[in-house]
Formats: sequence, C-alpha cells, structure tokens
Amino acid sequence: MGKQRICIEYPLTIKSPNIVWEQISSAHGLGRWLADHVTEENGVFTFTWGEPWTEQDVRKAQLIDLVKYDHIRLHWEEEDDDSFWEMRIEQSDLTHHLNLIITDFADDDDADGLRILWESNLDRLHRASGL
Repeated sequence: MGKQRICIEYPLTIKSPNIVWEQISSAHGLGRWLADHVTEENGVFTFTWGEPWTEQDVRKAQLIDLVKYDHIRLHWEEEDDDSFWEMRIEQSDLTHHLNLIITDFADDDDADGLRILWESNLDRLHRASGL
C-alpha cells in the first residue's frame, strides 16, 4: 500500500507571520489547536490527545527542519518511511495575504480521513487564535 501526499492551503486573516509562527512552531502554540497537550524537548514534540483521567493517545514527532517564519517539518517517530508533515507560511504575490500550507502523507485508503482531520484542526486554530 502506498502513501499519498496531501496539501491543504488555508488562507489566514492576519498579516503578521510572527503570530502565525508562534502557533505552528512552539509546543505552547500547537497545544492551543493541534492537540490537548504538547511538549518539546531536544527537537522531539510529544502530542497528547485526551485528558489524564481518560484514555490518551500519545504520539512523538521528530523535528526534521525548521526555518523561522517560513516552515516547520516533522516526522512521526512510529512511521518507518520518509514521510513527513509540514506547516509552511507563504505570502500570496497577488494579494499579499498569508496562507498556511499543510503537507502530510496518508495511506491511500485514509487520505480523505486525514484531510478531514486537518480541516478540523485548522478550524480549531481559527477559533483559538483568530488566524
């Protein structure tokens, strides 16, 4: 079974890449919208979904690449391939508005589910920060 690359372009309502960068590159920012709790230590982000008194899902992602105010690229530790997930800030040449570009990889039979998950997370980002 192969993996399919998924790209989602999300228009942002803010013009400052500084504010966006804080939300996508720090444990505190990611914990506001991507998971219930996020920590980072030595380039390893630990994402936790669920409350301590319930069943939790915990995943770790290794930081692969980071260019401040441009992109952050991570790799899930349990994945044994070259796939990654990335969040990139791009400015439109035409409108000068910022867009958040999400790149991720999903098994062929799970691409729609992953796209729905990212869209839900982006909705949480908007509600949590107004982006």
